[in-house]
Amino acid sequence: MKKIIYFGLLASISLGACSDDFLERVPLNSVSEENFWKTDNDVNLAVNAIYATLPGEALMYDDAAADIAHGQYPWESSATVISSGVVNSSLDAGWKYEDQRKANYFLENVDKAEMDQELKERYKAEVRFLRAYSYFRMTTLFGDIPLVTSVLEFTEEQLNIPRTPKSEVIDFIISELDAVASVLPESYSGAKTEEVGRITKGAALTLKARVLLSEAKYAEAAATAKEVMALGYSLFKVSSETASDKKDNYSKFATFANAAEEQKFRLALRSYEGIFHQINEGNSEVILDRQYVVQTQSNYINTYLMEGSIGGWSSITPTQSLVNSYQSFKTGENVAVPSAAIRAERYNKDKTAFVEEFKNRDPRFYASILFETAPWNALTPEGNYTYKWIDGASNMSKTGYNFRKMVDPAANREQLDNHSNIILFRYAEVLLTYAEAQNEASGPDVSVYDAVDQIRTRAGMPVLNRTKYASKEALREAIRQERKVELALEGVRYLDIRRWKIAPTVMTNIYSVKNALAQERIWDDKLYLMPVPQAQIDLSYGVLEQNKGY
Repeated sequence: MKKIIYFGLLASISLGACSDDFLERVPLNSVSEENFWKTDNDVNLAVNAIYATLPGEALMYDDAAADIAHGQYPWESSATVISSGVVNSSLDAGWKYEDQRKANYFLENVDKAEMDQELKERYKAEVRFLRAYSYFRMTTLFGDIPLVTSVLEFTEEQLNIPRTPKSEVIDFIISELDAVASVLPESYSGAKTEEVGRITKGAALTLKARVLLSEAKYAEAAATAKEVMALGYSLFKVSSETASDKKDNYSKFATFANAAEEQKFRLALRSYEGIFHQINEGNSEVILDRQYVVQTQSNYINTYLMEGSIGGWSSITPTQSLVNSYQSFKTGENVAVPSAAIRAERYNKDKTAFVEEFKNRDPRFYASILFETAPWNALTPEGNYTYKWIDGASNMSKTGYNFRKMVDPAANREQLDNHSNIILFRYAEVLLTYAEAQNEASGPDVSVYDAVDQIRTRAGMPVLNRTKYASKEALREAIRQERKVELALEGVRYLDIRRWKIAPTVMTNIYSVKNALAQERIWDDKLYLMPVPQAQIDLSYGVLEQNKGY
């Protein structure tokens, strides 16, 4: 099965005309515009270059700018500054148009190529999706943005474009996604022009559903999610454990009633963590992922997430807020957690008592969070790893926890780079989108409970209590809780806490398990949007206007 290999081709195509003058020759490592756009292979290479605009592991930092994770190094991303709340117009949180320019350039030139028309239209649809995705990410950050759908000339008139109202940009995005969804196939065969990882109809509809949900267009979002649910995706599950996984002893963390309950717990844990491992790439749950080719392209997930003693940097770590959100796998309800002072006392004086807090949790907790004494034998060649937090040591967490989710233990065990694909859209999100949108549009019904229960059942959790969650308001909170734990570290929490207007409540100071301040956080309502970088306003001669409060 072929995967997409991203080439930086468009950046190397000369935009000027050829000349006989020696000093005007096209460099040998670039391609002139006149010599390109001839064949279907030219077009294929150009499309693949634009796929490189898809976000990679940096997507995790979106959650570090929210309440569930801590990004401790400000030089790695803007998440540290954003989460602190001390934000001014010197920050560039992602104001860029390179992605859109590449897409516009492609769409303006692709018709020059002589090739199969149906394939050409499909390529156009893929690029239009990528442009729409870039625009949606920008509207999430900035609200109103200039909507540019053509390649601009370097003139003052064309470069100084005012911001387009967000509603118009959203309408454009939805219109584009409707158009491309009618062209794109549901899947690809793996042949040269049908590499695994290309944009599908399912990806276009999933993005559309996400956009509609973000804009509180609930009936439309539910209907769109339902279209995706009819395309044949399913939640990933495993039916057995590896030999190294079987060595993990969870008996001290869970009181199993019998062998069957333990088996259910363990397979739920393995199913959830396995979604993100390289060995399971392209599984039934993946709708769109950012491709990484083995021995050609690697990501830095293991480095960013693992702790210092095994070569990681602890760049992004869980907050206590996230840890507290994992419910009991016995009851399916929230657990009582100790106060910060009591937790610190237990940690300092009695680690056995400290660990009691983490007993009988949702299996996704053990698949996602590394806490004191947590086992993970598959992580090291010796097969005897347990997590130990060393406060203040080099490249250690500031909170006392590390993420286990998304780390590929096989890569670390074999001392290789991590080449796991980064999942951008998966079926679990579609189910949660449907559940939230349908509940908001019409209130609880069987289909809403079923969508959430599919996810909870895969996770080894009890189904929702229909009596307790009988009202729209109660079920709303249950769905939000499910999104928080199921989609943690996948880059959706930043938008969720803003569209739900809960950011002022959840963006508070974070502390370590020793009750020491890990990061001071303040909230100001201006933070619902990021500032337009002052440098961009200056370049536009004041045509661009600043967001309120900056």
